[in-house]
Amino acid sequence: MGAREKLFAVRDPFATERTEAVFVKAMQENCRYQYRHCPEYRKILDGIGFSPSDLNSTEALGTLPFLPTALFKKHHLTSMPGWRIPVKATSSGTKGQFSKVGLELGALWNGFWMVLHMAKYRKLLSLRPVNYVILGYQPHKGNDMAVMKTAFGSTFLAPALHRCYALRYENGRYTADLEHVLKHLRRYVKAGHPVRFMGFPSYTYFLLQMMEDRNVHLQLPRGSKIMLGGGWKQFYREQVDKQALYDLIRRVLGVEEENIIEFFGAVEHPILYTDCPAHHFHVPVYSRVLIRDVRTLRPVPNGTPGLVNLLTPMIKATPLCSVMTDDLGVLHDGSECPCGLKTPYLEIIGRVGLKEIRTCAAGAADILKGAAP
Repeated sequence: MGAREKLFAVRDPFATERTEAVFVKAMQENCRYQYRHCPEYRKILDGIGFSPSDLNSTEALGTLPFLPTALFKKHHLTSMPGWRIPVKATSSGTKGQFSKVGLELGALWNGFWMVLHMAKYRKLLSLRPVNYVILGYQPHKGNDMAVMKTAFGSTFLAPALHRCYALRYENGRYTADLEHVLKHLRRYVKAGHPVRFMGFPSYTYFLLQMMEDRNVHLQLPRGSKIMLGGGWKQFYREQVDKQALYDLIRRVLGVEEENIIEFFGAVEHPILYTDCPAHHFHVPVYSRVLIRDVRTLRPVPNGTPGLVNLLTPMIKATPLCSVMTDDLGVLHDGSECPCGLKTPYLEIIGRVGLKEIRTCAAGAADILKGAAP
């Protein structure tokens, strides 16, 4: 069993302290694999003067060259032939550009254990059948977006009696249909089975605000849960405070805050971050998070805001062992959270464009073109 398999087999998803050694080993193995099998990644590391053997300690994680997520929107990097990659996923895309990553069988198997452990922690596994309200995309064979796959996959955490979708695929395009959702939601409440919401917080807010404006207040059956993930995307101007959304959920659906669960993730970093009961995203054993200074790009201490750098050895099909997002965040000490978990937690505080940030890693595209780093 390799280090990656040992890491994802750990039953306690927040035992980060005792998994440091196996995490570093798994990262080194992954980096070495990418170096050997992805010519573009090897060219980037060689251009920077980094060797996978340099990745030999926890401190060395900060020296591993990161690839900005913007790079994956312009270059399709792969470390395996297509026939070895059964699942391909894309980001939702901005301005017509989107990232495309592949997951091999090993990544899927490890992802299965990750989801199992994280879902068990948040008590999402159940044998009791439920009805699902998906505030996201209806599955379609031409849609490879990770948010669609994730939302659909969440409907297997408890047996699905029925699924309805806010974004329905009709006549070759997706159309938002909140009236369709409300019709099914009324029927679900009458049926008496638990209801689970899953999807974008933006569409969840739009639906609930529409209901409140119409003075439609429902009491979801006992055992119902509201699961939110995917961010506000193009609706960032309409974004409301978390507590305001939680209060709206309680007023309109009768669901208390303890049954509201949020998720965080990215197609370039397919690790499932599930919030704790205090709604903080503690870093699980399957990943590590570095916060880097916006100017120097050097790692900063916990409590200091900066750019979010995500690390994981989960996937071999695509070189995603270290990616730099365009998110601004803060990594807090676990002791600051009342939930009792000791592992640090990530707070996303905003987003910044990376156009003006010039580093050896952000210059990876130049290296791929043969230019000097």
